[in-house]
Amino acid sequence: MRAKVPAYGTATLADLSSSLLAAVGMDGDNPLGLAPAERVLLFLVDGMGAELLRAHPETAPFMSAMLDRVLAAGFPATTATSLATLGTGLPPGEHGMLSCQLAVPGAGYLLNCLRWTASGPVVPPNEWQPNPTVYERVAAAGIPVSYVGPSKFEATGFNMAVQRGVRFIGADEVDDRIAGVRHALAEPRAHVTVYYGDLDLTGHVSGWGTPAWLHQLALVDRMAERLADTLPPGSAMYVTADHGMVNATEYVDVDAVPELRQGVALLGGEARARHIYTDPGAAEAVLDTWREVLAGKAWVTSREEAVESGWFGPRIRSEWLPRIGDVLAVPYTDCVIIASAAQPHEAGLVGFHGSLTPAEQHVPLLEVSSR
Repeated sequence: MRAKVPAYGTATLADLSSSLLAAVGMDGDNPLGLAPAERVLLFLVDGMGAELLRAHPETAPFMSAMLDRVLAAGFPATTATSLATLGTGLPPGEHGMLSCQLAVPGAGYLLNCLRWTASGPVVPPNEWQPNPTVYERVAAAGIPVSYVGPSKFEATGFNMAVQRGVRFIGADEVDDRIAGVRHALAEPRAHVTVYYGDLDLTGHVSGWGTPAWLHQLALVDRMAERLADTLPPGSAMYVTADHGMVNATEYVDVDAVPELRQGVALLGGEARARHIYTDPGAAEAVLDTWREVLAGKAWVTSREEAVESGWFGPRIRSEWLPRIGDVLAVPYTDCVIIASAAQPHEAGLVGFHGSLTPAEQHVPLLEVSSR
């Protein structure tokens, strides 16, 4: 079974980001062909894959009625990578946020890119992700640019890496976020993003499609409808997600399979997209072992093969290459790769994402316009 590479350059989250800039009148490509608008609003719903939304039209009638366009998240299909893609307008291979947990090259430890924590010195955000953000570019063009989301995210290292230049409007409740959006859209021109994360959190803990998850999906649908009602004339709202999700039915525990630990220096990435950093000279043996153990369950490939196949995009900066595992293990069944001793949190979850499967890659692109 061959992995399907995201359609970088034509229909991914990077292309959405570029197209939104074009929609508000900035120079550049518009691969999605978005129409001009004085104000654009991006409603970003963490974890709302297109296939998940399509499976429950009765729970989300407002959004489901518009579900006729689908994008790919990019690899890996995870929040840290996708938000960096949206924040820079670049594929993962160019912005360098290549997973949630990545090795700091030459340092012998992992950086958690979402929490911006590490067991050693933490790399400054603007060094780890040095590209200009879309928010910096929009602000430099004189267009007010705002991001509405939970207050706790404002001062994080991750925010400083991928959302530099934005006016952050801290809002913890749905009503407060809608009020923040309304305020931001009052400008004659505006580029606004509003984020909702509880659908993803519920999916991780309970599984997607469960009553708790469906309750969250209904809340998101009503929030989308309310946001649409806030649009002043000359505006467009786009609804999308950073990734989808699968519910795990099989857990492969690296800490319970001794051969999977042989030659492994660091286990990075996440349960559906593992970066495996090997001891010197052990990469080939680790690749062979992991392929044998995970046969029929996962794509297991070398760093070179993944890069050449375009998993991270058509180009990758040479300085980002050491961040990629020597070996990558990416399940295509509903299997997940956990480490119960080293990373116990993941072992207790139900919903996961990160892989190249349609359930994880496909995200909706919904449009509401008041032009």
